[in-house]
Amino acid sequence: MKTSNQHIAQLFENIADLLQIKGDSIHRVLAYRNAGEVIRDLPRDLTAIHQEGKLTEVQGIGKTLAEKIEEILTTQNLEFWDRLTNEVPPSLLEILHINGVGPKKAKLFWQELDITTLAQLETAAQNGELQKLSGMGKKSEQKILDGIDALSRHQGRIPIGTALPIAQEILHDLLSLDVSQKGDIAGSLRRFSPTIGDVDILIASTDPRPIMERFVNRSDVDQILGHGEKKSSILLAQGVQVDLRVLPPERYGTGLSYFTGSQAHNVRLREIAKEQGLSLNEHAFSNLDSGEEVILCETEEQVYETLGLSWVAPELREDRGEIEAAQQKSLPVLLEQNQIVSDLHMHTTWSDGKLTILEMAQLAQSRGLKHIVITDHSRSLGVANGLSIERLRAQAEEVRKIDTEMGEGFRVLHGTEMDIKANGDLDYPDEVLAELDFVIASLHVSLRQDRNTITERLVKAIHNPHVDMIAHPRGQLIQQRDPADLDMDQVFDAAKQTNTILEINANPSRLDLDAIHARRAAEEGILISINTDSHQGEGFNVLPFGVGTARRAWLAAEQVINTWPTEQFLAWLAAKG
Repeated sequence: MKTSNQHIAQLFENIADLLQIKGDSIHRVLAYRNAGEVIRDLPRDLTAIHQEGKLTEVQGIGKTLAEKIEEILTTQNLEFWDRLTNEVPPSLLEILHINGVGPKKAKLFWQELDITTLAQLETAAQNGELQKLSGMGKKSEQKILDGIDALSRHQGRIPIGTALPIAQEILHDLLSLDVSQKGDIAGSLRRFSPTIGDVDILIASTDPRPIMERFVNRSDVDQILGHGEKKSSILLAQGVQVDLRVLPPERYGTGLSYFTGSQAHNVRLREIAKEQGLSLNEHAFSNLDSGEEVILCETEEQVYETLGLSWVAPELREDRGEIEAAQQKSLPVLLEQNQIVSDLHMHTTWSDGKLTILEMAQLAQSRGLKHIVITDHSRSLGVANGLSIERLRAQAEEVRKIDTEMGEGFRVLHGTEMDIKANGDLDYPDEVLAELDFVIASLHVSLRQDRNTITERLVKAIHNPHVDMIAHPRGQLIQQRDPADLDMDQVFDAAKQTNTILEINANPSRLDLDAIHARRAAEEGILISINTDSHQGEGFNVLPFGVGTARRAWLAAEQVINTWPTEQFLAWLAAKG
C-alpha cells in the first residue's frame, strides 16, 4: 500500500464510497470523505506530520483517523480496508465513475444482479437486464451505456490539477542542480489544457548526465521507460508518465517551442518558415535547399521574431487565430494572476466550508485580495448544510460585523450560491434575494434534463433581476461528469441582455466555463468572473487554474470582473440593482 498524501487521500475517499454503498452512517462516510479532501490539499507530507506527532492537529483528522494514518505509514497496510473490501467488492468503485451512478444504484446492481464490475454492468445493460430493476427503465439503461462510453473516452488522460503539482515539483528538483541552466514544463500542460496525456519537462544544460541520473532515480519512480543521454521517460507511482529532455542552451528556444505545441500551431509555424525558404524543427532553422542549419534560437522569442511574428503565449497556441494575430501584432494583453483583486464565490462553516467567515476574509486579505463575497449554499442543498432564510439573515449580521472589523481597504460582502431547482424556481424568494449584496445561481441537480428543459431553467434564473452571476454554468466535472446539454447561444443571449456574469470556476475538476465558451462569452461582451469556490484555506490555491483557463480564452484584465477595484465593483452592483 502506497503512503503518499495522494494515495492516502484516495484510499479514504474510496473507503467513504464503499461505506456509502454498504449503507453506513452518513457521518462516518463524510468523516472519511472530508479527511480525503483535506489530505489531498495538504502542503506538507503526512509522514513528516506523523513524525512530529501532530496528525490530530490537521483539520478534520481526529484520533480514530490519525490512528489509521499511522497504521498505513508504519505498516503499509490498513486492516480496516481489508475488512471492508471483504464485505463490499472494491471493483464497485469503478462503477461509481459512471455519470449518474451513485452508491444506491451501485448497491442495487450488486445485490440484485450480482454486478460488481464495469464490464458486467455493460453486458447487463446491452442485454436489457437493468430494466428489470426497480426504478430502472429503457432510458435509464441507455444512460448507463452512454455513461460507460463517456468514461472510456476519458481514460488515459490526467487532470491538470493532478499533473501540474507533480511537474512543478520535478522541475524544481532538477533546476536545483548546478548543471541546470534553466527549465520549463512543456506540452499541453504548459498550454494549461484541462487534461494531459503525459508530462513534458525541458532543461537547458551542457552536462545532461547528472540531470538524467537525478530524474530516473527519483523515489517515486514505478518504472523507467527509457534512459538515454538526452531524453529519459519514467512512470511514476501515481500512474503519470514524465518525459525529460535536456537541450543545449543555444537550441533551447526552438526545443521549447516545438515541445510546447500544439501540433496544429507548430504546423503553421513550419509553413511560415517554408515561405521564407527555411525549415524548422526542434533543433534549429535550416536552409530549405541545403539543409544547413543557419539559425539557432536560445529563446522562444527568437523563434517567433525569425518568423516575423509576435511571441505567442503558450495558452494561445491552438491554431485558433493566434498566428494571424501574431502576424498583425494584435495579440491580446492577457490577464495576469496578480491583477486579480477579488473572489466572489466561497463557502464557510455556515454551510459546507471548513473555515469561518473571519478566517476566510483574513486569508483572502493575506493573498492580496481587496474584496470577497461570502456565498454559502442555499437551503435546498441539504447535503451541503444549506442555509434557511433565518440562518441566511443571521449570517448577514456576522458578515457586516466582520466587514467592519477588517478595516479600510478590504470589504466583505454577503451573498449566496443559490440552487436553481429542477422545476426552474429559485431557492429563495425575491424579497430575500433583494437583501443580499451579490447573488449567484447554480445548477446542482437534475443536470441530465433534456436540452430545452435545462436551458429554460438556466435562462429563467439569468432573467431574475436579483441574480448577478451564474456559477460553473455547464455543471461539468472533468472526467467524471459531462457538461449539461445546454443551448449556450440562448444562455449567452440571456446573460448579455441582463448583464449577468458568467463564471470560470477555478477548481481544476470543473474549469467551467471552459476556454472555448469563456472566449465566446467575452466576445459577446459578457463579463467573466474567475473564482476559487473555496471551501477551505487551501482552496485559494486553485486560482492559477482559473487564470490559465482565462488566458486560453484570450481574456484581458478588463473582461474579468475580479480585476476591478472595489469601488468599481460596488458601482456595477448598484447599477445592476
